[in-house]
Amino acid sequence: MTVTTPETGLRARVLRLTRRTAVFAIALGICGLVAPGTAIGATDDSPTKDDGTVELYVSAGARGAVAPGGSTSAIVTVHNETDSPLSSGRVLVELNRTPLTDDDAVTGWLDDGDASGDFTALGSEATTSVDAGDEETTTVFVPDDVLGDLAPGIYPLRAALSGASTGTPGSDEQIDHDAAATSVMVVTAGQTAQIGVLVPITATPAGGALLTSEELSTLTAEDGALTAQLDGVVGTAAILAIDPAIMASIRVLGTAAPASATEWLTRLDELPNERFALQFGDADATAQAHAQLPSLLQPTTLAPFLDERNFPKEPAAPITDAPGTTATPSPAATDSPVFPDDAALSEVEGASSGVLWPRGDVTQDDLATFAEYLGRAPLTILPSGSVGGAVSAHATAGSSGLLVTDDAASAVLSQAAAEKDPAARQRALAAANAHLYLAAQKSPTAPLLIGLERDETRSADALRDAISTADTAGFSLTDLRAAPAAAVTLTAEPDESRAVAVNELLVDESTLTGFSSILADPQVLLSPERIRILRTLAVGIPTTAFGAEVLAHRDATRDTLNAVSIPPSSTIQLLTAAADLPFRVRNDLPWPVTVRLTVIPTDLRLDVEPVTIAEVPANSSTRVKVPVSARVGSGELSLRLSLSSPTGVPIGGTESVRVAVRAEWETIGLAVFGGLIVLLIGLGVWRTVRRRRNEANESAADADAAAVPDAVEEDVVNTAPDAASTEKPNE
Repeated sequence: MTVTTPETGLRARVLRLTRRTAVFAIALGICGLVAPGTAIGATDDSPTKDDGTVELYVSAGARGAVAPGGSTSAIVTVHNETDSPLSSGRVLVELNRTPLTDDDAVTGWLDDGDASGDFTALGSEATTSVDAGDEETTTVFVPDDVLGDLAPGIYPLRAALSGASTGTPGSDEQIDHDAAATSVMVVTAGQTAQIGVLVPITATPAGGALLTSEELSTLTAEDGALTAQLDGVVGTAAILAIDPAIMASIRVLGTAAPASATEWLTRLDELPNERFALQFGDADATAQAHAQLPSLLQPTTLAPFLDERNFPKEPAAPITDAPGTTATPSPAATDSPVFPDDAALSEVEGASSGVLWPRGDVTQDDLATFAEYLGRAPLTILPSGSVGGAVSAHATAGSSGLLVTDDAASAVLSQAAAEKDPAARQRALAAANAHLYLAAQKSPTAPLLIGLERDETRSADALRDAISTADTAGFSLTDLRAAPAAAVTLTAEPDESRAVAVNELLVDESTLTGFSSILADPQVLLSPERIRILRTLAVGIPTTAFGAEVLAHRDATRDTLNAVSIPPSSTIQLLTAAADLPFRVRNDLPWPVTVRLTVIPTDLRLDVEPVTIAEVPANSSTRVKVPVSARVGSGELSLRLSLSSPTGVPIGGTESVRVAVRAEWETIGLAVFGGLIVLLIGLGVWRTVRRRRNEANESAADADAAAVPDAVEEDVVNTAPDAASTEKPNE
């Protein structure tokens, strides 16, 4: 469906449609413009609707800038985000010859389509069909005689698409997609102001204190985020603000660092761009000043991250026994690794000193605190909104030096640097050119400074386009410091919630310091904790997410404090007057710990060893045996168990264990056992006596049986002579 709007009531209809649908009507049959333009699709009573829309982008000249009196071209890009092919149509490009005179007017036009004055046509061209999910561009040539009378300034530019549709032509399924877009065209005026661009280079680990080897491999790969940041600044005059935690993450790995990471570091060192170091982890100095810290937070030590296997060995030093004798190696000396110190690990080579880039809610007292932190008057980088909108890059607040970034241009260039779509990026770059033009008109000879927002996901092309739109070759911090400084007054209101968060985090850290005395080397816990605190206070964390980051950190601290504890235990049965009771101690830390287990009975009827030293391996639990003895035969009582470090710091809470004493069962058990023994012995004796008696009886029977034949034979022998003698007389 094609929407047309009469000239009468155009302004009211424009405002109404832009507020409700981001589309406003234009005369001459052109649909209203949005930023970026979206299609006016089917009405509510249409038979069908597409899920997607058609978007339109328009840009003119080089990133929105054209030379006075010259010809140019307008590039119109059609994005078909529907699920059907978009037919060809026609685009009309128009220009409003009434210039936009300030930042608010530029923003109002780009955001709401609100501009006074009349539009005139620059040209019209037919568009080609666009496949579903694809885009096509159309070039509209603008001859020099059309722009010849335009004075330098910023002019509203708009484009409209008509006659393009999806679906079968002439059927109920046909849907017209009339889209529109807004932009600006900047007629340059030969600006002479120098412009510098500050580019922060940061990288945040997913969960640890420093980037891991795997994360560094990903970030410094050919398509990695850190590689993209370097690719984006190559060939530009951008000033680099580098988080030293990146350098430390690479250097602590020594020879185990990924090759891509060491190459990235070498490439960074070889870049000619000026640079300075952010605070470690990009921590916010403003919040620390508001919290009245005596000095800026720094890592406690980087030593726990070093592995001696990844660093070269230092030969043992030779010794001599007496002057003039030959030096011989000490037999007691051994080779030791050469470890770099913390300063060498986190050094940003070639960095300018004395530069701070905190959040913008800085007070005059904070500037004095910054000087105390650095031991010298620093250059503090602040947004122009913090100093009443001043645009000169070099300023002073009292006796403190400032570098002031232009808010409007910085915001739009940051948006462009984060925009992956080239057409949408061109629109943002044109807007940036407009804001830079206005800033230069206010102070034609004063240098300008752009500060890109912290962003770790930029593409190289987008970053390079953003920098190239603004930076001036030869711009340097040294020249900027030498430029005349404008006197300004700080106007920002401090965010006290961040100061409260700083103190809360440090209180938790103090608790962890006591807790860490259970470790052989407390710094394996405290060093990563300090770095995580610094990252929680990072400038790049938006206000909307800061509270959640603090809560997440404090929750992690509580989890650490609860990692060593005494698990709940069921009632223990004590069936003897003296025994060793086992109590379990849990250690969820990745390091072994040494704790003191204190056991206190609630009743004097039980004697307990009050303190037992226990060593618990990492990620495990151990049974600790505590000697006890009962003074009564039976009863129930409680034992209060608690842990402490070897230095007496309480660890975790107190657990209570019930003990049921049944010491009389020991006597009963001994009596029963003794009776069983006597019975068994008696049975054994009885069986032995019986067996022997049976054996004796059996022996006697055997003897009797053997004696009977002998007796018979004897009787026979003895009776024979008697018979003979009896018979002889008869004879």
